[in-house]
Amino acid sequence: MVRILLFAGLAQQAGTQDISINVNTPISIIEMKKKLQEKFGHLNGLDNCLTAINEEYANESSMVKAGDTLAFIPPVSGG
Repeated sequence: MVRILLFAGLAQQAGTQDISINVNTPISIIEMKKKLQEKFGHLNGLDNCLTAINEEYANESSMVKAGDTLAFIPPVSGG
C-alpha cells in the first residue's frame, strides 16, 4: 500500500487529502499519476506538482513501493 498525500486544490478536487493505493510491485510516479487520474478523473495541476517520496523530493521517473508515502505538492503563489 502506498499512502498518497494531496495538498491545496488537488485535495479539494479529490475530496480528500489522504489516499491509499495498493501496489504489488514498484511503479514510477508517472504511473501513479495515471492511477490517480483513473480513480478521480482529471486532477487539474497534477502535472505541475513537486513530488516527494518519504519526505525527499523526487522526479517523475522515481519509483514508489509498498510502504512509501508519496506527496503531490502544487505550486504556491501569494504575496
